[in-house]
Amino acid sequence: MKIILRVSLFFMICSCAMMPNKPEKINGVSFVASRDSINDTHIKPLLNIQANYVAIMPFGFIRELSHPEIMFNTNRQWFGETKVGVKQYVESLRKHQISIMIKPQIWVRRGEFTGGIKMTSEADWKVLEASYSQFILEYAKVAQEVKADIFCVGTELETFIDNRPEYWKQLIEKIKQVYKGKLTYAANWNEYDRTPFWEQLDYIGMDAYFPVSDEQSPTIEACREGWLKHKPTIKAFSERYDKSILFTEFGYRSVDFAGKEPWRSDRDMNAVNLEAQTNAMQVLFEEFWDEPWFAGGFVWKWFHNHEKSGGLHDDRFTPQNKPVEALIKAQYSKY
Repeated sequence: MKIILRVSLFFMICSCAMMPNKPEKINGVSFVASRDSINDTHIKPLLNIQANYVAIMPFGFIRELSHPEIMFNTNRQWFGETKVGVKQYVESLRKHQISIMIKPQIWVRRGEFTGGIKMTSEADWKVLEASYSQFILEYAKVAQEVKADIFCVGTELETFIDNRPEYWKQLIEKIKQVYKGKLTYAANWNEYDRTPFWEQLDYIGMDAYFPVSDEQSPTIEACREGWLKHKPTIKAFSERYDKSILFTEFGYRSVDFAGKEPWRSDRDMNAVNLEAQTNAMQVLFEEFWDEPWFAGGFVWKWFHNHEKSGGLHDDRFTPQNKPVEALIKAQYSKY
């Protein structure tokens, strides 16, 4: 009898050891900076959706696309956009075992696209390089101080990178002297294949606003077919560099034509369509989260004041208080 029990136990242990475990994924949200500090009340909704990562996004500001000087960490900014705010956010989130990516970003006046930042003279390029280095290295030091798990060296700065590739390669080496964790860059969906410094980073970061459907209310089938145009190329890119893909931003607005040009934030797109958002997000999860070459990603975007954010009449990106929030919770609970 003892022999039979021991044999049975042996086979049970072996069977459990042989069962494939789902790899842990980065189940993140892009946490929007606010005027205020945060506390457990603001963090509880993150725990409810089983998020295990948060992107903290301090901001620097420039006047226009051709202006070379970046202003940052000033007393005119919201608390969450500053160094002291970043530290307070990280400290509060860490109490709940939430991992951190620090992702400094640039805001151009009137919300112009950062990918169009371009100087008109060599002198201005040099000023921009010095200003950006000061900005990013300051937050790299903060990332090291708070032991952030990932640091993002830039977000959607394609023209800057196209024109000054050697500067960026040298900048990354300077960042590595300051910060000892994992590095990525948030390349726009149509930029990543010409970004010249992936070898220096740990993750291939993509802001995943890939067009997937022209339908007014995109179906599951249409979104899946749409990903067939992009997914094989993304996988091949991961294999080329032997690095995991990280969606540094992903998400859809709750509007008509949500999958057509997912990057658009135009105010005149205001026809609320919760099903479009949910269908597009469901297919993204189904297509990527089980792939071994995919690290995970950060939903765009999540506000600290949960009970007042999003809702059934909201047409913006946030999933808060919409049907897609339950979908995210179900997905994140699997990993």
